[in-house]
Amino acid sequence: MSFTLHTSSEQQTELLGKALAGLLAPDDVVVLAGDLGAGKTHFAKGVAEGLGVEEPVTSPTFNILLVHPGRLMLHHFDLYRMEHPEQLEDIDFWGTLEAGGVSLIEWGDRFPEALPEDHLEIAIHREDAERRRFEITGRGERSTALASLWVTACGQTGTFS
Repeated sequence: MSFTLHTSSEQQTELLGKALAGLLAPDDVVVLAGDLGAGKTHFAKGVAEGLGVEEPVTSPTFNILLVHPGRLMLHHFDLYRMEHPEQLEDIDFWGTLEAGGVSLIEWGDRFPEALPEDHLEIAIHREDAERRRFEITGRGERSTALASLWVTACGQTGTFS
């Protein structure tokens, strides 16, 4: 089942992430897709805030993985610079996904075969300079329930505010 939400500012995108964070549990995996500048890192900042992360959150593009302590440990991946799924072994990708924290994977759609069966997929689309459309798909029982809870928490209108 798929859902759609909209935001009309960077602040709303961050609030959308914060709303999801309140529903996340250990070992949840969230995959973010979207073009450069779509809002993946703003969304990640909101998730981090909602998890109680106190340090600044930036895109981990040059580090591949940044780990942030909070209510749950946030494993923030950015797979943009990776070329082959075999490289995921070098960063203990699968071990990290099962380490009891929340894994937020920017550009995770580049390696769909490497993703766990149960994950929340969020494709972010730029509609204009400010507005974003979030296409949300739960893959697996837990993530489908999570998607439904999150969209319900954000309201039935499909627009988050």
